[in-house]
Amino acid sequence: MKVIVCGAGQVGWQIARHLSAERNDITIVDSKADLVRRATDTLDVQGVVGFASHPTILEQAGARDADMVIAATYSDEVNMVTCQVAHSVFGVTRKIARLREQSYLDPRYSDLFRREHMPIDVIISPEREVSQAALKRVAYPDAFDVHEYFQGKALLIGLVLDASCPVLNTSLRQLSELFPTLRIMVAGLRRGARLIAPEPEDQLYAGDQIYILVDARDVARAFEVFGKTHSRQERVLVIGGGHVGLAVARILENQPDRVRVKLIERDRTRAENAADALVRSIVLNGDGMDANLLEEAGISKTDAVLLLTDDDRTNLLAAVRAKALGAKQAISLINDPGMVSLAGAMGIDAHINPRALTVSSILRHVRHGRVRSVYLLGDREAEVIEAQVLGTSQLSNARVRDIAFPEGALLIGVSRKGEFMRPSGDMVLREGDLVVIFALTGDVPKVDELLQVAVEFF
Repeated sequence: MKVIVCGAGQVGWQIARHLSAERNDITIVDSKADLVRRATDTLDVQGVVGFASHPTILEQAGARDADMVIAATYSDEVNMVTCQVAHSVFGVTRKIARLREQSYLDPRYSDLFRREHMPIDVIISPEREVSQAALKRVAYPDAFDVHEYFQGKALLIGLVLDASCPVLNTSLRQLSELFPTLRIMVAGLRRGARLIAPEPEDQLYAGDQIYILVDARDVARAFEVFGKTHSRQERVLVIGGGHVGLAVARILENQPDRVRVKLIERDRTRAENAADALVRSIVLNGDGMDANLLEEAGISKTDAVLLLTDDDRTNLLAAVRAKALGAKQAISLINDPGMVSLAGAMGIDAHINPRALTVSSILRHVRHGRVRSVYLLGDREAEVIEAQVLGTSQLSNARVRDIAFPEGALLIGVSRKGEFMRPSGDMVLREGDLVVIFALTGDVPKVDELLQVAVEFF
């Protein structure tokens, strides 16, 4: 597939990196020559320097025979015009735009993006993705990662096993035998720096990070099995009153089970806007790293602190300060992948990488109808893919044990007629089933073949 990626920043670079590794024909466009040079020097891509919204630049990038344009520059307006030019001038059939300004996403103005107006096929909103990720972290405080599958009927949850875990030194096969009615599968296991697709005889040890796919109805029981608690967060402090922080605070204060929310914003105008927008939340104007202000916000009684400013260093340092002053949990927004490793070393409980979320969302749409969801784990180490079984695929009417999954891939969940099922070797997959597959990055192309997501489909 031939794809033009507009914007060579972190998001564009990661998209180009991922798609080029899957042997797609990628051209990356950016107005900054140094960013284009970095992409062409490190990735198997072509590069064009210029404004992506200019027809001459898109033509130079090969828009006349491109299958898709992904507009992920820093400017919403450039992204929108790029999609319009790609459609009107070059007839590109698939156009994806990243839009950050929430007013563009107001349902009242949805007509704007109709084909006869501004033809954008898919809109990706990083703020919405990050807000939803933050809310999931708050809902499951003992998890370092949470993602929904099967429309929320199953959850992928990341857990760190500590010395008190009741099932240490237990093999995964024994785990299934001990809890036969527990609808759960261990999808991935990280021991040290390595993420693997575990085998039935692999045992669990203290310090392991595991990813489990669990029926939403069994989450509390699954947490108990692994020695975790599933408690409700009643007091939440949000630091950062921008689009993301305000969206999270607004959703939290409207939860059916009331959550007491306080928000700290350094910029006075933003703080005033947040105070006007929120009904039951308390807004404080000041520095989120100020110990006195944190004490005033009741940090020692806070269940969770969400660090959602647009500065990674502020988020990390404020998280450390909040934990030192008694906050039970700190969840930090981290944009720079190079700083992710610092989060664990600094005692931060969980982090949210908006760029990884954006790339995951885009990949879901790049692979189109058969793949319903793609979620990246780690630094592009693995994917957890939700897909539909089609009648022509290699999965349809096949017994699970007979399917030629690559060594680094596992079938970890099946949904049939809306009911979550734990897969077994004797299970026969049927047309229309939804499946969730864990796959190490190197094995994703083989999984795509099994799903028959081919170039011709696009």
